[in-house]
Amino acid sequence: MINRTLIRLKIVQLMYAYYQNSGKSIDTAEKELLFSLAKAYDLYNYMLLLMVSVSRYAIQDVEHKEQLNKVGHIDEEVSHRFADNRFTAQLEINKQLMDFVETKKKSWNNDLDYVKKLYADIVQSEYYTEYMAMEEVTYADDRELWRKIYKNIIMKDERIDDILEEQSLYWNDDREIVDTFVLKTIKRFAPENGANQELVPEYKDIEDQDFATRLFRRAITNDEYYRSLIGKCVKNWEFNRLAYMDVIIMQIAIAELLSFPQIPVSVTINEYVEIAKWYSTPKSSGYVNGIIDSVAKMLKKENILTKA
Repeated sequence: MINRTLIRLKIVQLMYAYYQNSGKSIDTAEKELLFSLAKAYDLYNYMLLLMVSVSRYAIQDVEHKEQLNKVGHIDEEVSHRFADNRFTAQLEINKQLMDFVETKKKSWNNDLDYVKKLYADIVQSEYYTEYMAMEEVTYADDRELWRKIYKNIIMKDERIDDILEEQSLYWNDDREIVDTFVLKTIKRFAPENGANQELVPEYKDIEDQDFATRLFRRAITNDEYYRSLIGKCVKNWEFNRLAYMDVIIMQIAIAELLSFPQIPVSVTINEYVEIAKWYSTPKSSGYVNGIIDSVAKMLKKENILTKA
């Protein structure tokens, strides 16, 4: 789940903090980087758990309405369809998710008011109405309902931001990327896998974890060299007039250009241009694009950079 896009974002954040806190050692900063990446994986599990919590509340709601029917306080037909959704029932018993709950002691129990409000929003949605009106539903229908709910309701719900900020300072910045992996997870679920359905792994492979630590250390230990390259390619601007965040972004980009021969130059440039759009000034993406491209061409001309 922790892909290279997220790793790059985290390195930008942590390097900015590293330079702001000059007393911090590289070892300490690297540990903080790995901790921050681990927290992103916690968020992934926590958002999966939100769907389970909503389903549990739906069961309580159905049981409560049935009790009111029995004593004559209401007179309405009660459907178990949403409460008995097979996708969330399978998610609830998932072994990896259960291990997360047991190990991290995480739940939505302290935010049940939000869970209730989210449930109310879901019940009022067109996705719920269409699902409940279907003559029959399959497991695929159950799963597709939750994909629509997550994509169109949960991902757009800004109320979650305050809840996540209380849980971890890292989580709000991670949410956009984590949400994409939750959607991928929903699509991958299959009933025949039962409780053993595999969730997205924390790292795709050991190379990605190595990518994180190696890029972080190279960007810091060679910062003077990388900044000198930026200075040579700044055209109508003094180096010290560049936004500080832009310098950090370009510094990391150059470290990637020189340290990872298997990553094409265009991929690196595109990744850091997008980061500049996210974290820096409105004009930053143009500066970052132009300067990194100039640095790459200069290094190729000097035969220091040989990849395409």
